[in-house]
Amino acid sequence: MTKARHRVRAPRTPRSLRRGETPLAWALLAPSLAGIAAFLVLPIFVVTWLSFHTWDLLSPIAWVGLDNWISILSEPTFGHSMLVTVLFVLMVIPTQTALGLLMSLLLSRGLPGSPVFRVLYVIPWICAPLALGVVWKWIFAPYDGALNALLGTGVEWLTTPELALPVVATVSIWSQVGYVTLFFMAGLAGIPQQFLEAAALDGANAWQTLWHVKVPLLGPTLFFVLVTGVISSFQAFDQIYALTPNGGPQRATDVIAARIYLEAFGGAFNFGRASAMALVLFVVLIIVTVAQQRFFAKRVTYDLS
Repeated sequence: MTKARHRVRAPRTPRSLRRGETPLAWALLAPSLAGIAAFLVLPIFVVTWLSFHTWDLLSPIAWVGLDNWISILSEPTFGHSMLVTVLFVLMVIPTQTALGLLMSLLLSRGLPGSPVFRVLYVIPWICAPLALGVVWKWIFAPYDGALNALLGTGVEWLTTPELALPVVATVSIWSQVGYVTLFFMAGLAGIPQQFLEAAALDGANAWQTLWHVKVPLLGPTLFFVLVTGVISSFQAFDQIYALTPNGGPQRATDVIAARIYLEAFGGAFNFGRASAMALVLFVVLIIVTVAQQRFFAKRVTYDLS
């Protein structure tokens, strides 16, 4: 009579577990990776290819080499649009960041009516930018606009070159400050209470606690808000076009996104030049984002345990 042999299976090692889970992980990631490849990576290659060609949707695509790049980098129109965009970003980002932090500090105190104000601040952010631009254009109308009727004046808010860009920036700040406030409130809620209690025991007042405790610990939130805010401001188009179409008075609001749209669909239908402009904007955003990442690399603390 033979004895039955029982094979003892060796326990799976972490490496074998990882090998077995890798196909499943790739299968779960496949839909997202397909979307990224189709809607992010592939368009970059297509735009890069188009930047070396000329095409107006009707004529055959023709190779022009570096002509598109030389023309946009040598003409003052593109440089002016980049300058206007930088001025717009410098107006919007510091103001909306400071206002968002201030409002988050007020709302985090739990004052009466805070839930209502939280909803009111977020509503402009979730609304369609183009629709908001149309509403604000009526508000700033010179003769029958709500603002001039309230002030009893007839200021040409959107047709005066010196006023157009600040007015457009103000509307952008108004629509985005709720987004910034929302993230700062989440960041404030994540600060451990013992840090604030330790600051109070050390005799720190409200300003010292804010500047030396809360702001440093809000580093990850501030980094996220600045990166996303700068990117969205460089790409701003909907509201600006609704308020001041075709670049505004004397091209005072001719931001780079509007210039790309006008080059591609505003009558010229030169998709090659528009693609080259889009790639320049893409490179500028990469440089600015990397610079922000390097600046915050040693100033951000993620582990608050």
